[in-house]
Amino acid sequence: MRVKFKDLLMHKVKSITKVGDVKSQTNLSLDSPDFINFLLEGRSASGDSMSEITYYNCLRILSETLAKLPLKMYQNTDSGLMKVTEHAAIKVLRKPNPYTSSSTFWAAIEMNRNHYGNAYARIQRNPNGSLKHLWVLPSSDVEMKINQSGIFEQSNAIWYHYQDKQTGNLYKFHSDEVLHFKTSVSFDGFSGLSMQQILSTYVDNGNRSIDYLNNYYKTGLLGKAYLAYSDSMQISEEDAQGFAQDMEKYAGGVSNAGKIPVVPPGFDLKTMNMTMVDAQFLQISKYTALQIASAFGIKPSFINDYDKGNYANVETQQLDFYVNTLLPILKAYEEEISYKLLLEREVDAGYKFEFNPNVILRADYEKQVNGLVKLTGSGILAPDESRDALGYASRGGNADELLTNSANVRVNDIEKPSVTTQTSKGGWQD
Repeated sequence: MRVKFKDLLMHKVKSITKVGDVKSQTNLSLDSPDFINFLLEGRSASGDSMSEITYYNCLRILSETLAKLPLKMYQNTDSGLMKVTEHAAIKVLRKPNPYTSSSTFWAAIEMNRNHYGNAYARIQRNPNGSLKHLWVLPSSDVEMKINQSGIFEQSNAIWYHYQDKQTGNLYKFHSDEVLHFKTSVSFDGFSGLSMQQILSTYVDNGNRSIDYLNNYYKTGLLGKAYLAYSDSMQISEEDAQGFAQDMEKYAGGVSNAGKIPVVPPGFDLKTMNMTMVDAQFLQISKYTALQIASAFGIKPSFINDYDKGNYANVETQQLDFYVNTLLPILKAYEEEISYKLLLEREVDAGYKFEFNPNVILRADYEKQVNGLVKLTGSGILAPDESRDALGYASRGGNADELLTNSANVRVNDIEKPSVTTQTSKGGWQD
């Protein structure tokens, strides 16, 4: 059955319904990318963005990086920042729900955040208000709603509607019941822009380059060719097309690669000598990959581009990745997690969540040991703290006390040198 475009459009429009007094109206022009994205349900008009290898690698790198960072709970006290080990939220963060590990949970959240622009997790609590479970809500199934009365002086201005594909049920969650992580690119501060929309042109170019390579291999690396013949042969256009199809059948394709084609009498098979080198295919493909990676904040060495890199340069890129790419992401995560998962009295008491970046900043073993030796010898870390950093069990006893060199004294304890002056008789006195 053929479906008319008008019927398809009306079906799409009717699928958006108002719930309560929530605003869901959006003005779109027929030639806007948002309108095309609306009809295609978020899919790229030129293909699947996830099939572009650089785009996929950037998503994977960010997701795996966040997944391997341990999330710790701390409290600011008069004695400094103290690590918290006993709290209901710590157990949930180690195992968000019965079916998802902590690494898988945060990897899925980061993947949704970058690909769709927004990532959501439902906060499920016990009757006493303590944290029970965290559930990943697929971003494609969640729609954020803003109250028609606006957001100013409104306690319930933002809601999240989740359509469960398994049961078909529609769930409505208040903003306090959902962890909402968004990309840094946002014009209203409520929702982020997806990377697949921002990079649609570059991702489409990458997909087209892959299609070009696939077709090039399918034709047996023959490239473009044409059959030449003289006008005196008086061949109809239909016969000429038939000859061309026969030549493509017997000369093209992987199975015919390396074989000598038989050209009909009077015809001449000529190739169009536009090679990949002439088209600068490699340079353009590399440029496209670097542009996509730079939009994600991914350094060239992370996507196996070592053209201008050496060991020192790669190490600098890794540090730059942490400072300029990962730190803003982690800060946004920590703020949302601390605000939504902790009670108000706990926030006032100085409790907060922080990711531990030492996993990615950890140097080689020799440098790490030398650094800990200096910190321990200068009295900054206790021996047991250094052992814990290396993964060894604590020794207990005096191993938790700070040590320092006996030659080190306080500045105020240093005796001032005596001052001598010259007398009128030419002598010296103290």
